[in-house]
Amino acid sequence: MTSSSVGDAFFDKSRWRARSLQSRQLLAASLGLVAFLALAGYALDRAFLETAQSNLRTRLESYALEYASGIEFLRDGTLYVPDTPPEPRFERPGSGLYAEVVLPNGHWDSPSAQGPELPLGGMLAPAVDKFEGPLPITRSDGSSAEIYRLGKGLVWAEGGPQGEFPYTVYISEDTSALASQIRVFRRALWGYLGGAGLVLLLLQMLVLRWSLRPMRQVVGELKRVHRGQLARMSQQHPRELEPLTESINAFIESERENLDRQRNTLADLAHSLKTPLAVLRARLDNPTPEAELREEVATQLRRMNEMVSYQLARAASSGHALFAAPIDIEPHAEQIVRGLEKVYSSRKVLCEFEFDPNARFHGEPGDLQELLGNLLENAFKWAKSRVLLTVRVGDTSPGRRDGLLLAVDDDGPGIAVERVAQLLQRGVRGDERVQGHGIGLAIVQDIVRGYRGELEVRRSEELGGARFEVKLPPGL
Repeated sequence: MTSSSVGDAFFDKSRWRARSLQSRQLLAASLGLVAFLALAGYALDRAFLETAQSNLRTRLESYALEYASGIEFLRDGTLYVPDTPPEPRFERPGSGLYAEVVLPNGHWDSPSAQGPELPLGGMLAPAVDKFEGPLPITRSDGSSAEIYRLGKGLVWAEGGPQGEFPYTVYISEDTSALASQIRVFRRALWGYLGGAGLVLLLLQMLVLRWSLRPMRQVVGELKRVHRGQLARMSQQHPRELEPLTESINAFIESERENLDRQRNTLADLAHSLKTPLAVLRARLDNPTPEAELREEVATQLRRMNEMVSYQLARAASSGHALFAAPIDIEPHAEQIVRGLEKVYSSRKVLCEFEFDPNARFHGEPGDLQELLGNLLENAFKWAKSRVLLTVRVGDTSPGRRDGLLLAVDDDGPGIAVERVAQLLQRGVRGDERVQGHGIGLAIVQDIVRGYRGELEVRRSEELGGARFEVKLPPGL
């Protein structure tokens, strides 16, 4: 295998890992679980060790106090230790439990200390306790061991100051008993924690599969949509996935609408051109004077040019755009108005703006220009002296981009309510004496429908003429 193929294989493997949400979450959760169990085990182990050492110290201190309660000094300073120890192990040599009384000029050992080499302990000041360990010792058989030792500084004061005798009691115990307890505890601790970790890991896998089931359902529906088994994504998904499925459905619908619009445009163009072509064919097949033929050709060519212009303008409107960047409307409006003011300079029409600075158009710039251009041109065509362009933020919805309200008012003659539907039809003009093709408002209506909006035509309350109001809904 070449180096490039090895690199490709590694890249594919790493990409697969990166794309597996379940593997990533399971790995992260498992690492977190292992870290938690390790820290918990360490904390419990330290707590048990400290507790065991504290209990050992308490036990050794109780032995020292029992020895101290029976110790006496004769008048010549001779030490007297009771024959009965607090624990039988003090009587057995090498038992692992040792007692020692240290005097300023000597010391006493319990029978159990005969044989092992214990570390020497010094005198402690009265009322001073000292706990230390583990300390190394050598047993009677020559083996090494360790002990914990508690020293307690005391004073025997029978008979006043002349009878005060300072001494120190040391009680030592082999660490083997404590080590055995710690081993048993650690074996149980890590056994239980390991079992709990396996159970939690299995439960975690089940919970993870259950929580990711909606994602697998979304993937399955997408595959069925791709194969043509479903027309769109269903609505039965958790709240967190609803924006995703709604965006996918909107994208699917947008693509289908674009395809349908392209098919309809081609079909409409073919159907529209059929009649002029048939007329021309009939004129060519029949004897026709040249002047009449020229006039007929010019008429049909003009009709075909108007049809092609309309269909091209209609096809240029891209309709509802998903995930489009917001477009500032005012610069486009100013550019269009400057051009219209030159065209209608003889009439001295004045266009006023009322803009909300937060209003934005989410779509294609060409659609915005077609929308504004046709509405403003229609207003300039019919206005006496004033045109008003109003742009505001429309309806809002949580988690969605804001809607848009765009209105154009003029002070012209207005439009009768019963003529609104007819005026928005293709090729219909408000006045046959006014130059135009009658397709501008139809293009506006097609664009508004493509963005799932509404176009309303009514009398302008502010200027008295017509008011064309476009409402675009909140987007994804």
